[in-house]
Amino acid sequence: MSAEQLISFARGAPSLDIVDIDGLKAAAGRAFDADPAGVTAYGTSVGYVPLRRWIADKHRVAPEQVLVTNGSLQADAFLFDHLVKPGDAVVVERPTYDRTLLNLRQLGAEVHPVTLQPDGLDTDELRKLLESGVRPRLAHVIPNYQNPAGVTLSLPKRRALLELAAEFGFTIFEDDPYADIRFRGEALPSMLSLDTAGVVVHASSFTKTVCPGVRVGYLVGEATLIKEIAARATNLYISPGMVAQAIVHQFCVSGDLDRSITTVRTALAERARVLAESLRKHIPGVRFTEPDGGYFLWVDLPDDVAVDALVPAAARRGVAVVKGSDFLLDGGEHALRLAYSAVTVDQIDEGVRRLAAAIDEVRAG
Repeated sequence: MSAEQLISFARGAPSLDIVDIDGLKAAAGRAFDADPAGVTAYGTSVGYVPLRRWIADKHRVAPEQVLVTNGSLQADAFLFDHLVKPGDAVVVERPTYDRTLLNLRQLGAEVHPVTLQPDGLDTDELRKLLESGVRPRLAHVIPNYQNPAGVTLSLPKRRALLELAAEFGFTIFEDDPYADIRFRGEALPSMLSLDTAGVVVHASSFTKTVCPGVRVGYLVGEATLIKEIAARATNLYISPGMVAQAIVHQFCVSGDLDRSITTVRTALAERARVLAESLRKHIPGVRFTEPDGGYFLWVDLPDDVAVDALVPAAARRGVAVVKGSDFLLDGGEHALRLAYSAVTVDQIDEGVRRLAAAIDEVRAG
């Protein structure tokens, strides 16, 4: 591998070698053969109806509780726009997805970050925040293999969060695109499936299990909420992309989705393991929680390594990483998010070697 070749730990996207191109091509052919009128027409703002039904069945809800969108980021934006007004309090994890922070700040929300622990959001800290008088409109939580920290919300904390939402009257936004990318352990029930009080809105995506290019995500919530958001979607774009959604539907019903998930899981489990080994070997003093699934690993570096200096030093050596401070309102100056999804195993150790050399440069001043 040449020194000039970029090794990117920056983007949470699967590498091309684990995308089922042949399966997608076949699914596209079946979609046009099975439903040419539905695939080529405007469609409805709730999304491609057969895919909507498939998602509803997966989550054991009525189809009226599902809205299929152009990616889960659009699902996020629809929900935030619908629920959050300027000055509204919103709870987020600390750290959290950078675009979530950006969207909420653009809406004028009063953002309250709550510490993320190895087993997820600190629900005791959240209770203290609520008891101090803060009344959030919603709490945004990425429960499985969180972006950027890679941690998973434990079952007791899922139940505690549901109880807090019911007691203090806020919505839990369960943002869950990584749930199926599990390397070990048992799958935990979603908060949506545990919700008896109607406090959860769930979002997910086919980006991490099929490929980013399909841009198909969805919201699941109370039927009235979904109907109101669908009306806004109609005014925005009439309908989302029917072609992509019909292809995803065929990919799902054929069993290709399950095979794709197995492929992605297997590859990423190995990449996460190799990354953890390489970090321990090449960067003494580094701290991280090895993820049980997903796309990301969060690294805390020694205090004498500032990421503002490290990121350009790494870039000069052909390594792309993302600063921890991008995922926080404050802090993260000595942390990185490393995505292992787009790097092949043979690139990982070399990438960490280059990162270690960049750290040495930063320490040398």
